Amino acid sequence: MHKQPADTVIVLDFETTGLSPDQGDRAIEIGAVIIEQGRITDSFQRLMNPGRRVSSFIEQYTGISNAMLQDAQDCSSVMAEFAEFIDGYNLVAHNASFDRRFLDAELERIGAGYPGQFACSMLIARRLYQGAPNHRLGGLVEYKNIPTDGVFHRALADAEMTARLWLQMLEDIELDYGKVELTFRQLQQLSKTPKAGVSGYFNRQ
Repeated sequence: MHKQPADTVIVLDFETTGLSPDQGDRAIEIGAVIIEQGRITDSFQRLMNPGRRVSSFIEQYTGISNAMLQDAQDCSSVMAEFAEFIDGYNLVAHNASFDRRFLDAELERIGAGYPGQFACSMLIARRLYQGAPNHRLGGLVEYKNIPTDGVFHRALADAEMTARLWLQMLEDIELDYGKVELTFRQLQQLSKTPKAGVSGYFNRQ
């Protein structure tokens, strides 16, 4: 799937009970949007019941209450549905190592997987926007004047903002470096390129 274009991806975001599935944390919400040929065409959002109560900190941080999760589907049902949704697409997330850990852990629980590759919009933004005050999603949305409804830390809202940031980065690469038809693989490689070598990287492409 490396040859697939960078403008056709699924952007996803998890809300979770904590920071690490290795410590027993579980997903409580998944949000995702499909970008096809540079346009957002579809979305997916589900709450999921992790089988135990979430902390008051997580309730306040995400706005997702235990009462909301009580009637939600269990994680395995939602993740089975989500595995079908992402099939055939490469994946993008902001701070992707976090979301990838939870995606892998939740899919492993149900014996499922995905064929796509992952790219991190945060690592790419660090290379493209070296003058930004910070590279958190909210900070970048403000830095690039990306339209937002002001909702953060809900999965679909964050996925939508990350998708807009991704499209903005593709547009800026075209404007700054004259690169139009980028592959997903090129964006993955950019995320690992030293900051001082970004211009040289695009000159070699």
